[in-house]
Amino acid sequence: MSSPYCGHGRTHASRETLAFGRARGHIAAHMSATLLRLDPSRAQPSLEPMVQLVTGDMNMVNAVILSRMQSEIPLIPELAGHLIAGGGKRMRPMLTLASARLLSYTGTRHHRLAAAVEFIHTATLLHDDVVDGSDLRRGKRTANLIWGNPASVLVGDFLFSRSFELMVEDGSLKVLGILAGASAIIAEGEVNQLTAARRIDTPEERYLDIIGAKTAALFAAACRVAAVVAERPEAEELALDSYGRNLGIAFQLVDDAIDYVSDAGTMGKDAGDDFREGKATLPVILAYARSTGDDRIFWKAAIEGHRNRDEDFARAIELVRTTRAVDDTLARARHYGQRAIDALGIFANGKAKDAMIEAVEFAIARAY
Repeated sequence: MSSPYCGHGRTHASRETLAFGRARGHIAAHMSATLLRLDPSRAQPSLEPMVQLVTGDMNMVNAVILSRMQSEIPLIPELAGHLIAGGGKRMRPMLTLASARLLSYTGTRHHRLAAAVEFIHTATLLHDDVVDGSDLRRGKRTANLIWGNPASVLVGDFLFSRSFELMVEDGSLKVLGILAGASAIIAEGEVNQLTAARRIDTPEERYLDIIGAKTAALFAAACRVAAVVAERPEAEELALDSYGRNLGIAFQLVDDAIDYVSDAGTMGKDAGDDFREGKATLPVILAYARSTGDDRIFWKAAIEGHRNRDEDFARAIELVRTTRAVDDTLARARHYGQRAIDALGIFANGKAKDAMIEAVEFAIARAY
């Protein structure tokens, strides 16, 4: 198993992704003088600076989303709207818009692409809730609980199709390759996670592969396409890819940690969902590796589905606390968050860069 501080295992990039190492020297030369740090003194990191930065653009994106989720089949906009209007942060399309602002792009192509990113994300959520049998999403009943699994899967397929229509309308094969590649990688990550479920012996490298695919790939693509439409140099394109990818990993690490330290009202989903679904997330992997005797027997039985009562979850919470598994998961999140911030080192200072840095800080601060 590779060190958790040496990367995230195999890199899941689209087939069009060029090796980052080819531009690493150029990026490092610029970053060395402008290395940025997570700011521990910021009282309450927020997405609000990014929201304010892209408000006008987001209004255009929302108009595209509203238009393209329509159908003559009433169930489609009804079900899609339940999730799309369900209080999500819209972080992924905001990253496309903020990246375009960072690059001083003045066109409009990024509006449709940001909508495509949101459709991809929403489709994956609809499918995920079916696979996981979830009852709660963003604090509301899941679509599959209201309309059933078949409708959720099919509307997810509809949104995927709409996203590809928007990609094709953009006219860039490179953009199409990045977003289509990310969609395929997300599906691979979900299948990888499915086959790893109920396996307590899941290695940390495989876990990082899973979250790098199912979460970070879309973050990376959302940022990278902005550089393509802005016709920026390869180094800037790859820097934005790195920013999004590392932010996505940090984001998912925090999500997996707060499953053991938060509640349904805070998380927008049922506390302990990952535990009951037998997902060997990093807190579990670390706690199991550091346990002995009866505690290791407990973890094996729990992840295999034999110990999933409320008192079992309470014991799991105590074990991840006493083994410092959550603390170390969040330490890794801060590590990847720092990598995301460092990737912005080649870009000029300004409101867009500041907002993107604070977005990283916000993603990590959700756990505290």
